[in-house]
Amino acid sequence: MASNPISKLTEEQYLALDRAAEFRSEFVDGEMFAMAGASNAHGLIQRNLLGELYLALRGSPCGPFGSDSRIKVSSRAYVYPDVSVVCGKQQTAGEYSDILIQPLAIFEVLSPSTEKYDRGLKFQLYRTIDSLKEYILVNQEQVRIERFTRQPDGTWSLHDYLRPDDELKIDSIGVAIPLRRIYDQVEIPPITG
Repeated sequence: MASNPISKLTEEQYLALDRAAEFRSEFVDGEMFAMAGASNAHGLIQRNLLGELYLALRGSPCGPFGSDSRIKVSSRAYVYPDVSVVCGKQQTAGEYSDILIQPLAIFEVLSPSTEKYDRGLKFQLYRTIDSLKEYILVNQEQVRIERFTRQPDGTWSLHDYLRPDDELKIDSIGVAIPLRRIYDQVEIPPITG
């Protein structure tokens, strides 16, 4: 999350400002945070995920959305995931059609500037979304994907994917994607040490 929060805002003030702004901002507890730019690796991974999900879900009631799609967590929090999947009739919050609700799966591509936020506060916010079944973190500096799955008792389990030949299984939407396709054209620096 970027710095320089604006003084406390209402939900309505945030939405009006964000809709009029040139750049997207997230909203948490009355504060608005400008979103940081992304690296080329981040953009490639996001593109690959969207493409693979679109092809896998074409003809189904589910569809992927990119980082320009705002998700309402609550009246106190709005976020922009890198990729989200919504199933069924596209549900939106309020009179505007620019706010998605009830995602089943959310993906965040980790970067050095956002990893702490994506693993911490953002995951904490996401866990309050009743519809969310899977939260998936994609590392852009090494082949590593972490899939968190909500269990029936409300706890979250973790499955690590570490090899290009592994398949990321997204059970909530019935899709499996080889990591090789997610990391297609992404230059991963060699591990040293």
